[in-house]
Amino acid sequence: MMGILVIPLLLLALGFPVFMVFLATATGFVILTAPSQLMVVHQTLFGGFDNYVLLAVPFFVFAGELMSRSGIAGRIINLVLALTGRLPGSLGVATVGASTVLGTISGSSMAAVGALGGTMYPRLHAAGYGEKRAVGLLASSGAIDIVIPPSIAMILYGLAAEQSIARLFIAGILPGLLIAGAMIVFIASIAQRDGITSDTRFDARLVVQTSKDAIWALLMPIFVIGGIYGGAFSPTEAGGFACLYAMLVARLVYRSMSVSDIVEAAADAALLSAKILIIVSCAGVLVWLLTTQGIPQSLSAAVEAMNLSAVEFLLVVNLLLLLVGCFLDPTSAILVLAPLLVPLAVSLGIDPIHFGVVMTVNLAIGMFTPPFGMNLFAAQSVTGLPAHTIYAGVLPFAGLQLVTLALITYLPALSLTLGA
Repeated sequence: MMGILVIPLLLLALGFPVFMVFLATATGFVILTAPSQLMVVHQTLFGGFDNYVLLAVPFFVFAGELMSRSGIAGRIINLVLALTGRLPGSLGVATVGASTVLGTISGSSMAAVGALGGTMYPRLHAAGYGEKRAVGLLASSGAIDIVIPPSIAMILYGLAAEQSIARLFIAGILPGLLIAGAMIVFIASIAQRDGITSDTRFDARLVVQTSKDAIWALLMPIFVIGGIYGGAFSPTEAGGFACLYAMLVARLVYRSMSVSDIVEAAADAALLSAKILIIVSCAGVLVWLLTTQGIPQSLSAAVEAMNLSAVEFLLVVNLLLLLVGCFLDPTSAILVLAPLLVPLAVSLGIDPIHFGVVMTVNLAIGMFTPPFGMNLFAAQSVTGLPAHTIYAGVLPFAGLQLVTLALITYLPALSLTLGA
């Protein structure tokens, strides 16, 4: 039994890809203990794709690629800068704001860091934020993107925990805005304290102009979330609509993409989707093994024996997920841990939708937490800064987001009010 837990840790330490860790652990254990069940491993591996919900993943990935390549990042940055021209630290505020808006388009944390990094890092550094603060702001603000809908992490949680993706999307809105608001207040107060001034001023005409440039991009999340919430289409159908909308905007409105550019975006989206779906498939095999070996029942019995309250359980889960998030990407962590933890949460009276938001926020923080947060690598590739500089830069923002995590964890209304 211990081998199921030790082998994955050993393989991860040796540098194996996550999907190989899941598959090798499950297959190796079956070969050693019940070789007659190898056919079940094969069936589970491919049966994991037979789910209508999963179609939403490549749809939203493709829509995000299209909107990112059509010059939308620059338009959003210009709009947010025009709106925040008078605020202390307007460049920092604009970075958080632009990242939040991009999150409603791509749902990819690393994509937001990459899209904003090349544009905003030089400007932040030149404005007096310094290397550490500038790169820390970029890496941490990108984490908002997997909380704000449409979120691929939320889709996968809904799949793993058998929960409504539409409700999860709605539940992520206020927590995502809370994180963004806390970061804006934090960076504005630091800028005021350190005398970081803005070189821009509020100009109503500029706001109107930049709003016209960005309006088509801003309408997409309104149509998607409004359509889901209003019952016009399911999350999967919303993903298909987002793809069609993004293609029309990129090709006919902005005229920034040719047909070959769209095909190239489709190829890149297919590659990224394949990376996500192979993890989904292999994680399904590992979850099947854990279930057949009675791990969920053992965990449930252990929790009952500890006599934890809901408050104590959520504290333990937060500590576990923060640790896991330092080493695993959100996709892998959600697919393996959600089937194990959600039944325990429900048994303690915790709403599974609220629990999904808590899981997602935890793993969003893990995206920029040393040593292996994915946003750290994205920030390093964009800025070229050494790892120790990036690590030092993200720590204050990690502390800030831990405070927001506590609020989201222990104030369920933040997640459940809009979907009530």
